[in-house]
Formats: sequence, structure tokens, C-alpha cells
Amino acid sequence: MKRLFYIGIITLLAIPTMAGEVSFGKGTLNVRQIARNAVRIQYYEQPIEQRLPDWLYIKDEEVKSKDITVDVDASKQGVVIKNKKGEVVFSAIAHQMQGSEATLSFFSPKDEHLYGLGQFQDGYNDVRGLSRRLTQVNTQISIPMLLSSKGYGVLWNNYGLVEFNPCSQQVVLQPGQSGLSGDSGTEIVNVTTTEGGRREVRQRNIFEASIDLAEDGDYSLLLDVGQKMARRHNLTIDGQTVIEMQNMWLPPTASTIVRLKAGHHVLKAELSRGDNPVLYYNKVKDETVLRSPIAQAVDYTVFIGSPDEIIATYRHLTGDAPLMPRWALGYIHCRERFHSSDEILQTANRFRKEQMPVDVIVQDWQYWGKYGWNSMRFDEEFYPDPKALTDSLHAMNMRLMVSVWSKIDKNSEVGKQMVADNYYIPGTDWIDFFNPDAAAAYWKNFSTRLVPLGIDAWWQDATEPENDDLLGRRVNNGKWSGEEVRNVYPLLVNKTVYEGLHSTLKRPMILTRCGFPGIQRYGSAMWSGDVGNDWETFRRQITAGLGMQAAGIPWWTYDAGGFFRPGNQYTDQAYIDRMLRWIETSVYLPLMRVHGYMSNTEPWNYGPEAKAIIADCLKERYRLLPYIYSIAANISFDGSTLMRPLVFDFADDATALDQKYEYMFGPALLISPITEPDVKTWKTYLPKTQGGWFDYYTGQHYDGGQTVTTSVTKARIPVFVRAGSIIPMSNDELHVYPGADGSFTLYEDDGTTMAYQKGKCSRITFQWKDAKGKLKTSRQKGHDFKITIHNTKK
Repeated sequence: MKRLFYIGIITLLAIPTMAGEVSFGKGTLNVRQIARNAVRIQYYEQPIEQRLPDWLYIKDEEVKSKDITVDVDASKQGVVIKNKKGEVVFSAIAHQMQGSEATLSFFSPKDEHLYGLGQFQDGYNDVRGLSRRLTQVNTQISIPMLLSSKGYGVLWNNYGLVEFNPCSQQVVLQPGQSGLSGDSGTEIVNVTTTEGGRREVRQRNIFEASIDLAEDGDYSLLLDVGQKMARRHNLTIDGQTVIEMQNMWLPPTASTIVRLKAGHHVLKAELSRGDNPVLYYNKVKDETVLRSPIAQAVDYTVFIGSPDEIIATYRHLTGDAPLMPRWALGYIHCRERFHSSDEILQTANRFRKEQMPVDVIVQDWQYWGKYGWNSMRFDEEFYPDPKALTDSLHAMNMRLMVSVWSKIDKNSEVGKQMVADNYYIPGTDWIDFFNPDAAAAYWKNFSTRLVPLGIDAWWQDATEPENDDLLGRRVNNGKWSGEEVRNVYPLLVNKTVYEGLHSTLKRPMILTRCGFPGIQRYGSAMWSGDVGNDWETFRRQITAGLGMQAAGIPWWTYDAGGFFRPGNQYTDQAYIDRMLRWIETSVYLPLMRVHGYMSNTEPWNYGPEAKAIIADCLKERYRLLPYIYSIAANISFDGSTLMRPLVFDFADDATALDQKYEYMFGPALLISPITEPDVKTWKTYLPKTQGGWFDYYTGQHYDGGQTVTTSVTKARIPVFVRAGSIIPMSNDELHVYPGADGSFTLYEDDGTTMAYQKGKCSRITFQWKDAKGKLKTSRQKGHDFKITIHNTKK
């Protein structure tokens, strides 16, 4: 009945999908269809002043089609959006402007699943009802894009902080009588900072409060520790732990949903010295809210269709992703850190000697040595000839990635230039990329000091900027407040580097720690930042990655094994076993990369058993490269997604939508990460699909729509193949899994240049007709494949 109420109040005035303005509450509603299946809606009470450039959309032109219709109720401030079948898929309840604060509320029924918003460390895949604060900090990437199981997506068009489902109630937690002190409440840890590594003494404290609730229900909680970065998230309610997360760096807020009874509840939080915690809370309702404290309008775009259709249009409007170099999709080896050219070359030669495949080796920070932070210069005492280093790696068919920051030591040669020209964000060491002249000066130094060295890939670290450092600043010579543009900084950093690199005719490859909608157009991949290594952290990286994919960001990975590792990592068997699960799962991530703080992460350092398992993981990644690279082409040409939350392929399977950690890797492979220690068997839900599933390793066939238990070893995680799949593999192998019709297009090109944009590529389409048991190909000559048709009766 509630849904009928919401729909019923918004049928008084219909606006067709064309440019149109209508009086709406206290202001004006503007509706424009900007794609076949997308409409942009703006509600404003004062004329919109174009204070800021349009960094988000590369296409925002009016189009017409019958795929989407909009009905508006001006008196109730409601909007209904229907698909081409006339079915209601989106119902906005309210549009509000209060000063500079913009709020949108839309109907969210109990059986809806919502995904996206980027990378968060709260462990949630489905974010319906959850409260989140969208800011950019180490380990958190805020992408204000949502994807619904009900057939729509919403992009919130704002560059500043965004509150997702903001809570109307709050309580300040006060230091309690039971606060910890002395040795029992302190710890000494190694941490990374923008000045390098350091040891830090931390003290833990107890904070207390109480709340009284009027009714039973699910409550959304958001804990804000009151500092720019947290060290621990912890909350107990009536003695039961509801939030617990520890790491060297954490976002300032943590979120959860808990079931609570009406009445009095006692809160305790064990947090760090200097924290000033506030708990925000609200009863979960059948609505979703987006709010920006700094805005000129309620400004959002609604997309309708399947998840693939939604993401494809979203990318088309905000920028299609260029094709990754093929070598970027192999194995990327990193550690914190290599100390010299000799260390890099010794490691590269050892990989080749051990016959372990690797494509990219990474030089992390501090290679600049005596020249100062990010001086864009190698210290020749340890790197006597960087060009010779890259030439030597190229001779081994290996590439070099180098870490470059947006922060520059003001006493360095480059920094002194930047100071003289007033190119820093005031009060910080971060370059002001909002100032076009500052961005140009950054690129000029980058292009003359680093690009000629033959470096292949660029690690743009700390592009948030770190610690949410735009808060309270002004940018572009004081023109805009940091709050207005708080979340968009990483987009401009990557824009500067990509557009400069694009002129080299080689495909740019950028790895960056933060992002924003549209960053995919700059050839950028993201990773989950400086995370820990424990099981809970591992689980949270999977949900974080799925949040990135649902938000339309195709290229993502994590530090396999965790960034912060135990001091006895090479002999601690519990850690090694856990590290292997990270690495085994990373085989099936968009990018495969190992990293670790104060670690020599090479496989041979963890004992012969681990070395052999990691070697097999690397070989499996390369065995799948034809499949992965073909899907990479689909990402670029068709707006597809490689790491696929199950809503992409099984939106009608309610049980599939409840799975937190399973996902599809391309159209064929179901990945079931092992997220617990010491297991001999593992349960996997196999979604409903025609023809069922095959165990990737044993060939065992299973019907879909059931949970199966399979045996597992230390060496691999469960992987299943969907019936009807065609998987090309290395050495011209082609694997066909019957039970349903299927097709797959094998894509090939030179792997490194931009020639593919001019059509210099090869496509071979394979089609499997299950009833006839026949495989057809679009190419009859010139390419021989070893074809294996798997048996459903095994």
C-alpha cells in the first residue's frame, strides 16, 4: 500500500522526456533527457550560477527516445520515472533546498538491493538503509553513484561532501570512568605518513553514552571519531559489539545497521586518544536520501535498464574507459620498497629464473632520496641511470611503474618553482590542480623529468588529497572553497597526467589511490589503499571492490596480502595461509597486484609451499589473459564490467543478491573467495541459470539455484563456470561449457599503442548452439584452436 501511495501522489502533471521546466514547490524543476535511458533532473530555488566547470560529464546533450518517461507532481515535489514498458522504476519523494543544502529522497522498498557509492571499509555490499559520509581519504573512495536491483541507477551531481541516508539523531560519546591508561592502554606501531614511515605511540580510551529509542526496528548507525583519520572503529551496545575495525589508517566514519528494541541502550566505544566521537543514528525507512551541504541545486541523473545498460550509459556520459595495455592485466609486482636499481634488476632476474610470469615491477616512494619528497628525480647514489634501468627491464619484456605524488617538497627544485608561482593549495604541500596553470606546471616538470626515462606506468599516490586536506581551504587562487570541490581532486590529478601522456601514442596506465565519477576516462585504475591483512580486512576489501564496480569504476584491485603485515610475516604460518587466500582471489580481480609495507613480497621469501602456490596463481592469471583482455575490450567499447556484483547477471535471484562476497569474473566465471581460516570445505551459492554450473577444477556439473559444498585445499579457491560459456585461454585453447547457448568474442591487438582506436585489431566471434552441439566461428582460416567441450555428466 505504501508504494501505491507514493506512486499515486505523482500523477497530476506529466512532462514528456524533453527539455522542460515547471514550477515545483518553492522553485523550479528542470528535466532533460540526456541519453536513450537517462534523464537529468535539477531542482533549484535560485538561478544556477555556473561557478564551477563541468568536470563530470563529457556529454550532456538533449536527446529523445521512448525508453524513459517522467511524470511530475509539482505540488508534492514528486517525480516518477518509467521504463519503456510503462513500469515505474524510480519514485522521488522530495526535493529540498535549505540555503546551500540540497536533499533528494526517493522510495526504496524493503525488497530492494542497492549497490555502489565506491570503496568503503564498512563491509557492506548492499547499502540500502545504510548511512555513509562520502569523503575522500586513504582506503575510502567516494563515488556518488548507486545501482538498484529494481532497474535504475542514480548519479548525484555534486563535487563536495555527500551524506548518504543522513541520520537525524545523534549523541556525543564522553570519556568514561573506565578509560584505559598506562601500559595497558598504549601501543607502538609503524605507520606510513606523507613524510615517510615512522613509529607512533597510540593510547586507547573508553567513551560512553546512552540512547533511548521509541520503537523496535533496524537502525542505521554512523560513528564519527572526530578526527581526519581514525585508528580504530569500535562500538558496543549493551555489551554487544556492533562495530569493530582496527588498522594503522581508517576513514573517520564507520557505518552499520543493527536491530534494536525500544527502550534504553548503553553505548561504549574503545577508541584512540584525541578522538571526539559522535554517534549518528536513525531508524531505517523505506526511502533513500542523498544530501549535499554545499550545492546550488538538487541535481541528479537517473538511468534505467539492466545493470550493464545503466553502467554503459553512465560511462558514455562521463567518459568511456580507454583500453588498458595488455601487460597491465598480467601480474604487477610491488613492495615497500625497492631501494636501488640493483634491487629491482635482481628481483626481475629472479622472477625470470624461477619462471614465474610478471609484467610490471613497481618502484614505490622515496627513490628521490636527498632531492626531497616527489622531486621528480631519482637519487643517483642508488639509481645511477634510470633510463638504463628501464631499458634493462624492457629487454626482459618487463615494464616499470613509478610512484609519483601530488605533494611536492617545497624545498626541492620543483617545489621552489611551485612556491614562487603560488601553485600550492594554501597551508598544504599539495599542488592546486584546480588552477590550470598549476596543473600545467606539474605536467611540464613530469614530462621533462620523468617521461624521457622510458617509464611505462604511473602510480599517482595519495590523490585524495590525503587526510581530506581540502577541508577549510580555498583553491584556484581563492576562487572556490575546498568544500565546494572536496571530492573531485583525484579526477583533476589524473586528468592532468593522462592528457599529457596521451600525446606519447602509448596507452597510458595510471594506478591511483582515489577517484571520482569520470575517472575511468583517464585510463586510471584504483586500489584500496593502506589496509591491514587480517581476515576481516580481507572480507571488507571484496565488498569495497564490488562497491566500486557497481559505481561504474571498472579498474580496481587491492594490495594482495595486505599492506600492513606482521613483523614475522615470512615464518608466521597463519599469516602465510591468509596471504595465499588474498593472492588466490586476486587472480580474479581486474588487476592482480601484490604489495606490502616494510616487506620483501617476493614469493620465494615465504617458503617452498607458498612459493609453489603463488607460482600456480600467476600462471593461472596468464592462462586466462585472452579471456581477460577480450573483456577489457568490452569495457572500452561496450561499457562492460569485469568484476561483476551478482546483481549484474542475476537480478531476479533473491538469494544471489544476498551473497556478500561472491561475484562474477566476466560472463563465465563465478568466484567464491575463501574468507575464513583453516577450512577443508566451502559453501557456494550457485545462482539460477539455464544449464547450471561446472566446477572449474574438477568439471563436476551442478544445477543452479542451490548452495553446494565443495572440498578446498590451501592452493585454490572455488571457481565455477556458467553453462553456455566459451573461454579462450593461452596457447590457443578454447573451452566450451554446454547446457545453454553461448557466444564470446576473442579480441586481439598490438596490446600497447593507440592503433586499436583506428580499427587495427582482430575479433573472432564464437557461437555455441547447445541443441545441435555445434560451435561456429566468424573466422574460418588463419587461426587454429584446441577446442575442449566439457561433459555435463561428469
